[in-house]
Amino acid sequence: MGSQRISRRVRAVPPSGIRRFFDIAATMPDVISLGVGEPDFMTPGDIRAAGQHSIDQTTAYTSNSGLLELRVALAAHLNRLYGADYNPESEVLMTVGVSEALLAATLATLDPGDEVLIPEPCFVAYPACVMFADAKPVYVPTRVEDGFQVSGAALEAAITPRTRAILIGYPNNPTGAVLSRERMLEVAAVAARHDLLVISDEIYDRLVYGVSHTCVAALPGMHERTILLGGFSKAYAMTGWRLGWLAAPPEITAAARKVHQYAIMSAPTMSQYAGLAALRFGEEHVQAMRAEYDRRRQVMVNGFNRLGLPTFEPQGAFYAFPYIGHLGLSSELFCERLLTEAQVAVVPGDAFGPSGAGYVRACYATAMDRIEQALERIERFVRRIA
Repeated sequence: MGSQRISRRVRAVPPSGIRRFFDIAATMPDVISLGVGEPDFMTPGDIRAAGQHSIDQTTAYTSNSGLLELRVALAAHLNRLYGADYNPESEVLMTVGVSEALLAATLATLDPGDEVLIPEPCFVAYPACVMFADAKPVYVPTRVEDGFQVSGAALEAAITPRTRAILIGYPNNPTGAVLSRERMLEVAAVAARHDLLVISDEIYDRLVYGVSHTCVAALPGMHERTILLGGFSKAYAMTGWRLGWLAAPPEITAAARKVHQYAIMSAPTMSQYAGLAALRFGEEHVQAMRAEYDRRRQVMVNGFNRLGLPTFEPQGAFYAFPYIGHLGLSSELFCERLLTEAQVAVVPGDAFGPSGAGYVRACYATAMDRIEQALERIERFVRRIA
């Protein structure tokens, strides 16, 4: 009787593969977690101070859309970095993290039966949010041989009369791939040719190493068909503040705001003031944290390759995606045994889509000494099972 009271769409969405391993690891002593993608840095002091100061001044709601001052600063930030041009009053919405922005975007634009193309491996929330909108996620596989970059031809081959949107996330979670400008232009061309929306999650845009990030909304002709998503959690180490944003043409932002206003009175007030400080004063912190992530990235990738776990070189975010399929274990069994036998938590690659089978995701947003200890434990484990 109990399951009959749960909606069909919720029953159809599997539990998060990331959360499952994190919950198990939390019950075990001496576990080194390379699982959840959360910066190990404390939110920088001047950003924390702005949030603390706001609490002393007001604990009231802001505008449902967010502080206008913050939206103005964010629009200027996007224009300065990428040349993207947004009206802060009608085209920018502050949300409770980028996950809420994504859900608002799918609920605002998708109808039952619509199809959304999703290059995968991809973040676990992408297909879930599409399914919560009663639409259908259509996976478009990517391969390590192509740098996990989706091509226009692959998207084109997956289009049907029901296709409504393309949902992309680059820099990519879990692979760390960064879509080149050439490939992003291919995505844009497919979207224009078939009159599709592009929902672009660019939460890791500031965390790229040796390459440039291409903002899809800034490409010629893409502003009017792009829903741009981002947030403060990764670049500014503000995960617990829960502050994200959506930027889109006015009619789409208005529709997303309608979803937002019935779910949320406003993003947390103190978080919005902290976000304003991040945009004004946070650049030096972003640069310092990115340099440290780059150092850890090289240690982890080189370490996995040395252990005989071939690892694609990530150029963005803070994840490595080593291949373990040659060891004779499924991704899930490898992760279960690594956790119970070596006390290291990583996430099965196929939690992020079928193309992730044979891989695991390891996050290097943790201290260097913990990464080195984890590599030592993984080395002993791999030798034992090999």
